[in-house]
Amino acid sequence: MQRVGVVFGSLTPAEELAAGARAAEEAGFTQQWFSEDCFFSGGLSGVAQLLASTTGVQAGLGLVSVMTRHPAVLAMEIAGLARMHPGRLRVAVGLGSESWVRQMGLMPDRPLTAVRETIAVLRDLLAGKTVDRRTAAHEFHGITLDLPPADVPEIWLGAVNERALRAGGEVADGVLLSVLAGPSYLRWARELTGSVPVTAYVLAAVDDDPAVAREAVRAAVGFFLVAESRSALVSRSQYADEVLAAVDALAPGESLVVPDSWVDEFAAAGTPDQVADRLRALLDAGADSLGLWLFPPDRLSVQIQRVAAEVLPRLGSPVGCDIL
Repeated sequence: MQRVGVVFGSLTPAEELAAGARAAEEAGFTQQWFSEDCFFSGGLSGVAQLLASTTGVQAGLGLVSVMTRHPAVLAMEIAGLARMHPGRLRVAVGLGSESWVRQMGLMPDRPLTAVRETIAVLRDLLAGKTVDRRTAAHEFHGITLDLPPADVPEIWLGAVNERALRAGGEVADGVLLSVLAGPSYLRWARELTGSVPVTAYVLAAVDDDPAVAREAVRAAVGFFLVAESRSALVSRSQYADEVLAAVDALAPGESLVVPDSWVDEFAAAGTPDQVADRLRALLDAGADSLGLWLFPPDRLSVQIQRVAAEVLPRLGSPVGCDIL
């Protein structure tokens, strides 16, 4: 069973998605995800390209914020993709990064309630039911999808902190974890999610020179550490106090300085053996599967090939079979 897939998203220009998706499929990866991060590339257009550019890949949209699109519109878009590519789509929803949601003035009073209620609404609409109710964040007045999908995709919950992780185990088909998830965080999250499948995103780079690999992911690690400095992704790590102090000390516009020890804690970067060891640690800690966000983005095809040829065999994971 293949337990490692490829993540496309923020740093992959839209015009390069088709070639990247085909390269991943040709290398044997049967699982691909598209990560929507504000304000880079749209998730729905991105996952549509992954599906259209491949033949048998299962593509995941993860995650899409329940606040940036009205759930009725999101359900309509999901239905269209599911009808065009039956059995190949899964969707992870969540609040999204709180800082980005606040930038748009869309922060709900009860974020987790908004997420839970949106999952229920999506299930009803995609099943062809009429939704007529007010939720914590939205209103629905007799809304029915005229063209619901015959094959309803799985609805996952993208979660970071304790209450959301518990909710994912209760109401979702699976739980999607953000980048920066280390083994200690994963063990803790796995206890909270119960029996549902868990996929974790991983910032990753492979090179014969570990220093080159670390440098490839360093800026991305810093970007996400700033965004998640007060979340459980960081607070459950051994560097929690150091990261928070460094982030709080940043001047406006200043970039976070990320030492090698932080890269090793929050990413999988190094030689094929080192990356395989890191991925094995994450799987052993409780992840059912991993989505690799590969760096540097301008060498995506090379990274895909190296992971397939040099990392996965060290995990005992042949490419060409499904993850879950």
